[in-house]
Amino acid sequence: MARNAEKAMTALARFRQAQLEEGKVKERRPFLASECSELPKAEKWRRQIISEISKKVAQIQNAGLGEFRIRDLNDEINKLLREKGHWEVRIKELGGPDYARVGPKMLDHEGKEVPGNRGYKYFGAARDLPGVRELFEKEPAPAVRKTRAELMKDVDAEYYGYRDEDDGVLLPLEAQYEKQAVLDAVLKWRTDRESRLTTEEEEENIYTVHNEEPDGDDIGEEAEGEEGGVGFIAHVPVPSQKEVEEALVRRKKMELLQRYASETLQAQSQEARTLLGL
Repeated sequence: MARNAEKAMTALARFRQAQLEEGKVKERRPFLASECSELPKAEKWRRQIISEISKKVAQIQNAGLGEFRIRDLNDEINKLLREKGHWEVRIKELGGPDYARVGPKMLDHEGKEVPGNRGYKYFGAARDLPGVRELFEKEPAPAVRKTRAELMKDVDAEYYGYRDEDDGVLLPLEAQYEKQAVLDAVLKWRTDRESRLTTEEEEENIYTVHNEEPDGDDIGEEAEGEEGGVGFIAHVPVPSQKEVEEALVRRKKMELLQRYASETLQAQSQEARTLLGL
């Protein structure tokens, strides 16, 4: 028992001695890099920030953390990166190396440089979040537009179709189709003509009178055709073509007179017709 107690006391003594050497209160990193005026401490705080960034980058690789946790980790990493930049500027002001120029670039888990948008970078599973994935998709290269001179190089007689018949294939095809089109047109014309002739033969002639003896009570005159054809009986007086034309002219005159003439002119015209017996 004495031996174990001595060992414990010895370990406790060593631990207490280490605390006394480092100090009982752990020193905290200054909130502002400008508050540090010692180059070794500035280097220490920069290494501490890099260590925190490495831990958080390792955590953000896990896609099972959830969207909100991944976004929070990505924000914390970007915040630490900005703080690291402030300490690097302070180290340069204190006479230290320029880490912004000679320091290593920020790489992701695949060894590629971490891309970002206007300084904000995405790590690990944050690159597969909705709305972030589209930022890493490469846009298709725009099509190269030809100049007018380059386009005019391809314009020749073949472009306008003047050499389409030189291959010896188009002319025989056109002749074949033309012959078939003519045959179809002739066949259609013959079919239409036969149909028209058949329709005319089937139409009934309203002036045809069958050979029947007229009754004695019928009043009229029998007329014969010009070449001794079938006759017909006129039960009413039929006006001639000239009488029909005169009647149409009179009717047209009356319509124009009623439309454009005044009442006085119409009365005078009526009186004149009465005196003349028209």
